[in-house]
Amino acid sequence: MEYSPKKISANRTTRVLTIEWEDGHLSRYPFGLLRAACPCASCRGGHENMRSEPDEEVFEIDLPESAATRMKKLEAVGSYAITIEWEDGHHFGIFNWQYLRKLCPCAICRPSN
Repeated sequence: MEYSPKKISANRTTRVLTIEWEDGHLSRYPFGLLRAACPCASCRGGHENMRSEPDEEVFEIDLPESAATRMKKLEAVGSYAITIEWEDGHHFGIFNWQYLRKLCPCAICRPSN
């Protein structure tokens, strides 16, 4: 299934990125989850650990509010992804639409929670 966003917004006060998807689904990502799930090679521990889906462990990580979880900038990467620059300078992860949809923490997408 191909996913594409209809609207993306980031609230720096509540520290939540919200994506309204074309199929009507609404995903709300805490900034700490996004940073814990950063898909870059450095955060994943090398290219050999790169996957098209987030690791399940990221849903258990609770990163506190810090420069590492404060969003500085959000940018589109073509028409297929976004990249986030964090206040600590990290800006290497490219979050494509499929990855973000699989990262959705809501009860519909993660019914075991």
